Formats: sequence, C-alpha cells, structure tokens
Amino acid sequence: MNRLSVDCDCDGHPAEPDIHDIGILASADPVALDQACVDLVYKAEGNTSLVNRIESKHGVHTLEHAEEISLGSRSYELVEIDG
Repeated sequence: MNRLSVDCDCDGHPAEPDIHDIGILASADPVALDQACVDLVYKAEGNTSLVNRIESKHGVHTLEHAEEISLGSRSYELVEIDG
C-alpha cells in the first residue's frame, strides 16, 4: 500500500497520490487482505478522496458479499514485521 490515489492505476492520467506509504500486506485470504487494506485507508492521514470513492462504490458491501459467498473472511490479524 504505497502512493495510493483515488484513481485506478489503469487510468492513463491518475490523480496524484493522497496517501503515500502504509506498508506491505499479504494474506492467503483475499477478502481478509482487502478488508485490512480498507481499514488502514480509513485510518490514514489524507484519506478523504479515497474514502469517498470507497463509499460511493459501496466497497464495504463488496467485501460483505464476498464473505457471504465464501470467498474468504473479513476477519484478520495484523502482524507487524520490522526489518
């Protein structure tokens, strides 16, 4: 999660990043990974445009549905590794 912009990286002219470096996340569970990313965006400084985009696209609903159809779990544990 580095240099997060409100625009998709597929956009030819994306907005400048609002959130710079949160860290690297990994999981075998894609739903847990996405939920952790969303939660960290909500906690990040400078998150207004990205939070507005998540909410306007019903991003949390997408995660809820993914869990309902057994694609994974929204539960996770963050383990910090300093290196």
